[in-house]
Formats: sequence, structure tokens, C-alpha cells
Amino acid sequence: MSAPEVLPKKLRRKGIYLLPNLFTTGTLFGGFYAIVMAMGGRFELACIGILIAMIADGLDGRIARMTNTSTDFGKEYDSLCDMVAFGVAPAIVMYAFTLQYLGEYRWLGGKLGWMIAFTYCACAALRLARFNVLAAIAGSNKDFYGVPSPAAAAVVTFFVWSCVDDSHSLFSWISGRVPFEGREVLFVAAPLMLATALSMVSSIRYNSFKKLNLGGRMRFLPFAMVVGVLALVAIDPPRVLFLAFFAYAVSGPIALLLRRRKKPTA
Repeated sequence: MSAPEVLPKKLRRKGIYLLPNLFTTGTLFGGFYAIVMAMGGRFELACIGILIAMIADGLDGRIARMTNTSTDFGKEYDSLCDMVAFGVAPAIVMYAFTLQYLGEYRWLGGKLGWMIAFTYCACAALRLARFNVLAAIAGSNKDFYGVPSPAAAAVVTFFVWSCVDDSHSLFSWISGRVPFEGREVLFVAAPLMLATALSMVSSIRYNSFKKLNLGGRMRFLPFAMVVGVLALVAIDPPRVLFLAFFAYAVSGPIALLLRRRKKPTA
């Protein structure tokens, strides 16, 4: 009798998990929407698009961990979408709003505006690449080295939103006349964007906030502070968000200086 024929094993069909990658696609959509709106001069909608991308980016990783659907494909896809939403989109929004007017100053070369925007874009790419390498070596729950790209995008984007927002809120009344034209804030926006870009590729340590236990118990005072911050955001979203993320961006250098002052001298 002949040996029984061995049938080939049925190959398992490969695919991707829908829910976390759907939120990651939302990050990509928010960045693409911001680029389209900025090209049309609708900067407030462009900033809202990046805000939506930030919310989607904050949810996709948590959903993947909660549903145990983390994959290498999802990590790579998330990094590519972050590059569009937090690297390319903020650079185009800032350039279209104000940096393009640097071309009128011929003594600066006429190309300084798009060079600053490209510097930001390149630094965001380097920041994401470094994060992927460090996360593969030491995990992603450690502190950040350099400002995270979503936080850097928030500083740039919400600055633009604060300038174009014409709502008569309390903080806009304190800050003076709104909205501002792109030419009026040019020499504030350019150093701000360049400093934000360089902070992404710096070696300054930033708190990742990934160790916060949102499901655990919390004291009353921190809870009241969180509620107060949310109330302020509801009163004046663009300026409160800008000040919050700007404070986070400068917290790293301030903490570094404090650590060096406390360090005993030889």
C-alpha cells in the first residue's frame, strides 16, 4: 500500500485589526484635512483638524492595548500617520499663515520661511524615528527625550489658532485685539517654530504621563484641578491649549536647570 497523501495545511488568512487602525486613520485624516484647509486660507478649520488628529492619536494606542490588538503593522502605520499629522501639516499651516511673508524680506534671502517650515518637518521625522528605536529597545513607558511630535504640533497649531480666533472670550480680551494677521506675528512665529523644531531633537527629558492610572482612585484636589482646566479650555480653547502645551514644552528645560542646580559640585 502506498503511503497516505499528506495534504498541505490551510494557510491562515492575514489581516489588520479594524478598531485601532480606524483611529490611526483618523489621525491621518485630521492632518490631511488641515493641509487642505490651510491651502484655502481657512486656518481655524485647519487647527481643528490637527486637534482631531491629536485626539485620535491619543486613543488608538490605548484601544490597541485594551483590546490586545497591538501589532507591528499598527506601530508602523501610526508612525507614518503621525508624520503627516504632526510633521507636515503643522509646517504647512504655519507657513501658509505667516512664514510665507518672510519672502518679502529679500535681505534674508527670500527663502527663509519655507526653510524654517522644512526644518520643523525634518525634526519631526527625526523625532519619530528616534522614538521608534528607543521604544524597541527600552519600551514606550519611559520618559520622552525631546518634545513629542504631537505636543510640538500643538504649540505651533494652537498659536495660529489663537491668532485667527475672533471669539470675544475673557483671555482674548486680556491679550488685546484679535484676530491678528500673519504679517503682524511673523517675527514671533518664526523663532517659536524654530525653537519648537529643535526641542523635538534635543536630549531634554520630558514626562510621558503614560504611568498615570486613570482607572484608580484620585485625591479630591487633583480632580478639582482637572475639572478647572477643562472649564478653562471650554471658555477659550485656542489660547488655553496653547498656553498648556507651551508650558509643557518649557517644562523640560526648566526641570533640567533645576536638576543641575541641585547637583552637588565636586
